[in-house]
Amino acid sequence: MPKYTTGEIAKLCCVTVRTVQYYDTRGILEPSELTEGGRRLYSDDDLHKMKIICFLRDLGLPIDSISKILQEEDPSSVISLLLGQQEADLKSEISERQEKLSRLEDLKRGLSLTPNISVDSIGDVAHIISGKDKLRKVRRNIILAGIPNTIFQWTAIILWIVKGWWWLFAIQMILSIPLAYFIIRYYYKNASYICPHCHKVFKPSYKEMVFAKHTPTTRRLTCTECNTVSFCIETISPDD
Repeated sequence: MPKYTTGEIAKLCCVTVRTVQYYDTRGILEPSELTEGGRRLYSDDDLHKMKIICFLRDLGLPIDSISKILQEEDPSSVISLLLGQQEADLKSEISERQEKLSRLEDLKRGLSLTPNISVDSIGDVAHIISGKDKLRKVRRNIILAGIPNTIFQWTAIILWIVKGWWWLFAIQMILSIPLAYFIIRYYYKNASYICPHCHKVFKPSYKEMVFAKHTPTTRRLTCTECNTVSFCIETISPDD
């Protein structure tokens, strides 16, 4: 039966000699034989065991878990359990890294639109990114609140045309006024704006916000900090 030295088994398993020695000190790969001179020799069974250890390490299992597996008489159930746990951990790690990648892409995208990058501009983009999900939720709630009114409106219009029920449309218009007021107040409560000049987050007056020129992500407002009039970037209110 062939015997392998520490260097030979390390080469066959594509690891370093120090790795083999470390597994020996941890008690998970002890040599099957020691020569009179203290030289460690490993058998074919040891080589097979070493390959299993390397495979489990490549999957990310910690040394303590591998040690427990090797000590089991019937390791299949333990391996299945540990692999399932490792799979869940890896999926969680991938999800976290994907979230970080998404934030990094958002930051790069935001900075690409900023002509002069500074610490303040980076802070602006970071603030926008951190509130993006909350602001999206606010907009979704507004859309959901408006769907029943839209259905009612089109139903009233059709019935007005088909049956001449103009009064149903009039009722719908009357009911739309308090709904519109509620939606605008809700949006005003949750939205704030970042001044591109002084980089302060501020909340304009209700009247100015309602009647200001705007794009999907900006409004032309007067900054309450520096009094500059410009298109300010919409973000979530800090208190939310």
